[in-house]
Amino acid sequence: MKPTQLIYLGKWWARAKFLGRRSPLQSVIFISDRCNLSCKHCTVYNHVSAQSKSYEQIKKELEYCYSIGSRFVDFEGGEPFLWEDNGRDVNDLCDLARTLGFFSCTITTNAQKPFKNARADSIWVSMDGVGEYHDKVRGKGAFARLEQNAAECAHPALSANMAINTLNVDSVGAAIEYINNSPYFKSISLNLHTPFKGTEKLALDNKKREEVIDLIIDYKKKGYPIMNSITGLRHMRDLDFEKVCWMTNFIFTDGTKSDVCAGELAGVCDKCGFCMAGEQRAVMDLAPDTIMAGLNLRVK
Repeated sequence: MKPTQLIYLGKWWARAKFLGRRSPLQSVIFISDRCNLSCKHCTVYNHVSAQSKSYEQIKKELEYCYSIGSRFVDFEGGEPFLWEDNGRDVNDLCDLARTLGFFSCTITTNAQKPFKNARADSIWVSMDGVGEYHDKVRGKGAFARLEQNAAECAHPALSANMAINTLNVDSVGAAIEYINNSPYFKSISLNLHTPFKGTEKLALDNKKREEVIDLIIDYKKKGYPIMNSITGLRHMRDLDFEKVCWMTNFIFTDGTKSDVCAGELAGVCDKCGFCMAGEQRAVMDLAPDTIMAGLNLRVK
């Protein structure tokens, strides 16, 4: 990371901590709700009247995010690698983000179509368990396609992202072991299912939530390549911390801008499973393990 970028991050933290300035550091832009899967936990995809933004609209959204302080951007969907506009694809959006001054760009994908030569700084593959556990959530054959496309991708910053629910909770350990032994993946991020309307039955009860987070912490202590920090995980175990979710802003597929996540908008903060919430709290508290985890994730 360039010295000027580190200086920016230091100034951003000081203004937030001591002056109370609430400007986001990262942005999540949903570029389309078109998807090639129908995952059981998802409330985003739209197979009836899918919307996709134009390149010019996304450019304006990137300019807006940058103007309010954001320096990291994540393109999400739907499936971002399905997005196109007049010959442009999501790689062109990553190029644009860097041209505008963003420090890094991430794409979150279900890895159901090839993404070799992706130009994002990092790629997060949604992997909800190993083998049949993944397929329980995402459909028959989804894991095999994920493995093939991940193997062919050859991206140096390829990580997995698992959303833990009642269907795949028994595969958490196997998923961590799989990533540890994989020659293609750098690390794994673990989240818990947030019970949005219609998906409540997939959420873990409090006891199971505590057990699985304790399991993840044990793996982390043993040196497994888990993206989450121990401090952040402990926050998410008990959900007894003051949230600072304004650190990330969101722009949804319909163009709606929000300085809070979909969980707060849906009124399910007390059952939050987005582990970034715990990591953000730990960043504001300057937890050393969280700072190092963030730099390892975002810095080449």
